Amino acid sequence: MGQEKGENSAMSYLNSITLVGFVGSDPEQRQAKGNGSKFTVLSVATQRAWKNADDEWSSKTEWHRVVVFRPLLAERVATTIKKGAHVLVEGSLVSSTYEQPNGKGKKSKTSKITSWSVRADVVRRLDRGEPEPNAPAPAQAPESNEAAL
Repeated sequence: MGQEKGENSAMSYLNSITLVGFVGSDPEQRQAKGNGSKFTVLSVATQRAWKNADDEWSSKTEWHRVVVFRPLLAERVATTIKKGAHVLVEGSLVSSTYEQPNGKGKKSKTSKITSWSVRADVVRRLDRGEPEPNAPAPAQAPESNEAAL
């Protein structure tokens, strides 16, 4: 897949992911070892469903590790998103590779492990028609008086 001279390389690649699912536990705020910057980590469950060979519905839940590095967004997610929240996440897919020893001794081998996470640029709580915790009750609209018309 080479590029021809003069081709626009801006759209030659796209790493974009959108998730809509539910938060599995309260987000965790952490601090980077190197520079001390804060970031937030949360787990989001998505589900897919299909009809199996017996024409019955089956489903599978996938858990996604979501990491928020943008300081203001990371703080907002840590303080406003809670376990069970319905969220939309937009970002990019990021891999991390490390080696893990298999056994002990001189002849122990290592396995190369690749883990995947979503680096979030957007985390939005989706309204399910439920009141926010600690939110004031909505003001009631005055009843209309049709007889006065």
